[in-house]
Amino acid sequence: MTTASTTDRSSPQWHDAALTWVGDALARHGRRITGPVQERVRPWSLVWQVPTDAGDAWFKANNSGTRYETGLLATLSRLTPDAVLHPLAVDPELGWTLLPEGGPSLRDVLAGGDDRVARWERVLPAYAELQRTVAPRAGVLLDDGVPDHRPERLPGLLDELLDDRESLRLGQPDGMDAELHERLRAYRAEFGVLCRRLGGTGIPATVQHDDLHDGNVFAGADGYRFFDWGDASVAHPFGTLLVTLRSVAHAAGLADDDPALPRLRDAYLEAWTDRYDRATLREAAHLATRVTTVSRALSWRRALATDDPARAEYAEAVPGWLGELFAPVPI
Repeated sequence: MTTASTTDRSSPQWHDAALTWVGDALARHGRRITGPVQERVRPWSLVWQVPTDAGDAWFKANNSGTRYETGLLATLSRLTPDAVLHPLAVDPELGWTLLPEGGPSLRDVLAGGDDRVARWERVLPAYAELQRTVAPRAGVLLDDGVPDHRPERLPGLLDELLDDRESLRLGQPDGMDAELHERLRAYRAEFGVLCRRLGGTGIPATVQHDDLHDGNVFAGADGYRFFDWGDASVAHPFGTLLVTLRSVAHAAGLADDDPALPRLRDAYLEAWTDRYDRATLREAAHLATRVTTVSRALSWRRALATDDPARAEYAEAVPGWLGELFAPVPI
């Protein structure tokens, strides 16, 4: 295994170590690098598009807060081999992953004129099956360091967030004001009731992507593959609907009461109708999309666990998502 001599991704030593690791991994698959990498850097990860003699490969280096994504992807590729890409190489200790080209994204396909809602009606059942397959192994994911956002854990995590003045940026122009902070503190008991109701449905926790939109799905001729798991947690599965339905509504220009949104919800929930009645599932979906705003705030706090000055550009996301606890839910 190549060992990075520094964690500074901007240093020549880090670049050389990572490039050596990528080259060695490609060689094991009979491939070689054919040109310079193209780089995209965010506070939570660095991504390289690597040209090779057999098509592009994609290298990702996670920061400390999202490093668990590497091991999670390796596990998902074993448990749900048709629903994710198979890594060419992973190093969970370093948080490095090398993936093959995944083909067109769902966003690419939708830009070609596909009916957005009809397409998501096909995507969501495939994602639900992934979650159902993984649910019996949720404990393995927790052992591997995937964050624990199960309903019984969320009240304590909310308490922790409300005590984290730095992440909330209390009193700062892009942060949480004192009035909202006190309102959230007063809401904790009610939030705990919501979480207990959600946990009481008996629907098992599983992997929850937490950022499932059209840019994080490959849409190939052989089906859908889900990627970019850096926000994921072990949680109530239906929390996925918070981001997905909001993103579909935004992209399609749908009003909050558009009947397409409950139609998509029901297409997703259909996978659980073998064990639960539809009324229970819809109530659980409503509860999950409410409490998952806390999960989103937590995922942003992890993503911004870095000294990168660029984190300031995104710092309002943590207090912003907590404030969403009082916003209308999409279904």
